[in-house]
This record gives sequence, structure tokens and C-alpha cells, in this order.
Amino acid sequence: MKFGLGQKVIITGASTGIGKAIAKELAKAGAQVGLLARRKELLLELVNDVQTLGGKAFYKTADISNRQETLLGISELINCMNGVDILIANAGVGAPTTIQPFNVETQEKIIKVNLLGVIYCIEAVLQTMLDSGKGQIVAISSLAGFKGLPGESGYTASKAGLNTFMEGMRIQLRPKNIFVSTICPGFIKTPMTEVNDEKDMPWLMEAETAAKIIIKAIQRKTKVLRFPWQTSLLMRITGLLPDWIIERVMKKYNDNPPMPKNPL
Repeated sequence: MKFGLGQKVIITGASTGIGKAIAKELAKAGAQVGLLARRKELLLELVNDVQTLGGKAFYKTADISNRQETLLGISELINCMNGVDILIANAGVGAPTTIQPFNVETQEKIIKVNLLGVIYCIEAVLQTMLDSGKGQIVAISSLAGFKGLPGESGYTASKAGLNTFMEGMRIQLRPKNIFVSTICPGFIKTPMTEVNDEKDMPWLMEAETAAKIIIKAIQRKTKVLRFPWQTSLLMRITGLLPDWIIERVMKKYNDNPPMPKNPL
């Protein structure tokens, strides 16, 4: 599938990071993009950027963890664009899991956004795609979803759940001509990762570089993309290590966990 004039793409979490970079790349190809995020002022800036680059943009505000807001926002975008070809469920959040205190509310928010939020987005586009007999659903997950990590239990659980959910949907929707892709990047330079020490994020990648890789995977209808290969290999190796090694390696991180600047 080639992105181009007339292609209708809805992107969640579009106001910053990977979502914003993808929107700009699609704009260069002349695609129509429906942008969904919480912050109106950032969406308005992105709409202007998209139009400057030759694309056509529509926007709606919604908190992806709120089912009704998400359904309404995406429904309105579908109406504005008169359909949808591709959903890129990109919105995601992250924060450490602490044990003293045990920050349950933070973990609930992570799972609501990273897993339930994607499910709400799929709900919002699915009937339209089924009615048209075609479509593509893309979820931005993470390499972290392949290993439970100390201090990141909530985040890794949300992404592991997302990976499994998307796998099931991929198989179930296969005969319906709706393609499903799960994108699992490593460390990407975004507002979510800026609180981390760059020394703790090997093979850190710019969002613009990641966006180009993701778009190519979408065009190829890749089932599961893990990148960069170095971080993917590192996670595979980590999965084979004994617990005591992982605990020791991540002790410094857990002694002083990097909390997000803005509350979830």
C-alpha cells in the first residue's frame, strides 16, 4: 500500500513524538490525516505543519483512556474524512512501577492508555472497515513487551498484553481483508523518554527516523516489526538471563526511578 493523495489515516497520540513524526511523513506524500490527542494547542500546530507539507489534516481532542471520548473523536474524524483506510494507534504513556509506595493508580492509567485505549480505537474504526471490506490496523507497542522488567512491571505488562491482543486480532481479521500490524520499537527520542538518562537508552533513535521505518512496515503490511535490531537482540538475550543479573543491572534505575514530568 502506497501512501498518497486521498489515503485516509487516523493517528492517535499525534501531538508529539512518533505520532507527530508519522503525520508529517504522511503529509509529504499528500495523505489525509485525522489527528487525535489531548492537547488542542499542539494539534493545531501540527495541522498547520501538515498543510504546509502538502497534506490535509483534521483533528479532534480526546483522552484515549476514556472510551466515550475516544469513540466520539474517531467517529468525528471518520466523518470529516469520509472514511478511514488505516488506523495507527500510537498513543501511549509510561512511568516506573514503585513499591514504596506501591503506585497502583499509575499502573492503572498505563494499562488503560496502552492496552484499553488501543481496543477503544479499534472499536471506533472496525465497523467502518468491515463495511468497506478493507483496512489496516496498526498498534505502536514496544520491545519492552517481550520481558517483564523490575521497575517497569506496569509498562511491560501493558505492552505484552497489547502484543497478544493484536496477534489474536490479526488472525481473526485475516479473512476480512483487514490487515493488522504490531510495531515494537526500542528507545525513541520522545517527550516520554526525555526524563531518562541517554546512557541508559542504548541505540536511542530520533522520532523522525523511527517514523520512516514504521511507514515502510505499514506499506509492506508487516505482521510484527521489532527495531532496531540491536535492541531487539538485547531484549532476546535479556529474556534468557537469571533474575539476579537483571535485578543488579537495574538497581540504580529502581533506587532513583525517573518519574515523568507531567502526571499521567
